Amino acid sequence: MDKLFEIMAAKRHALRDKVRPIQDQELERIGRLKVQGDSFLKTLSQKEHLSVIAEIKRKSPSAGEITPSNLDAVEQAREYINAQADCLSILTDTDYFGGSLQDLWEVVDFLERHERSTPCLRKDFMVHPIQVLEATEAGARCILIIVRALEPDEIKALRDASVVAGLDVLYEIHEERELEKALKFDPKIIGVNNRDLKRFETDLAVSELLIPQIPNGIIKISESGIFDIEGAERARNCGADAILVGEALMRSEKTEALIEAFHNA
Repeated sequence: MDKLFEIMAAKRHALRDKVRPIQDQELERIGRLKVQGDSFLKTLSQKEHLSVIAEIKRKSPSAGEITPSNLDAVEQAREYINAQADCLSILTDTDYFGGSLQDLWEVVDFLERHERSTPCLRKDFMVHPIQVLEATEAGARCILIIVRALEPDEIKALRDASVVAGLDVLYEIHEERELEKALKFDPKIIGVNNRDLKRFETDLAVSELLIPQIPNGIIKISESGIFDIEGAERARNCGADAILVGEALMRSEKTEALIEAFHNA
């Protein structure tokens, strides 16, 4: 079975008791209360270096266990912030990635208490606007939309809810036809996932093929499979504005040095 659609089916099942109509007024109200600091888009747009989106990820279907399940998300966020990560990606899927929505709440609370404006992405398998509301309540500044996994009306519903709440959207693609699909929604940020979510195989050539095809004016992110300076340079040389890195940073004992090397790619 296609692994992505296995995960999406599990996510839809897990949300079945939560799903309800989400009104614009509710999103607007929560957005006014919770959406603060620099936006994801603004942060990535202002950097002259290759931006680093540092991800908190305990495990994955492809890598297995990366860190102990009791890893403290706040301590990992502190390490990333001290290492000058530009943005944070917080995986909130529990079953497949070992994360939780509580991780996002706690990391954002930590950032606010220390007066840090580093924006956070809620990284999850989004299928319904209720998840946008949850992300807004927790203080995320951006959500992920996996283009391949959703029908156009589902993408529109997630996009519209995000606009009302004041969140940015990272549209994730892996193939040319997914880029065509994403461009219909006037994206400001597109991420090219080098990992095939059907077979969980990774190839940086995917970014080298697709990123040059993304129109100017859109922030371009290379995701997955970047473990060293050579990988970061390949991403930068094909036009990436940022890289999203999880496993390499989670395993690294020299986080600051690795992020600095990525910045200098």
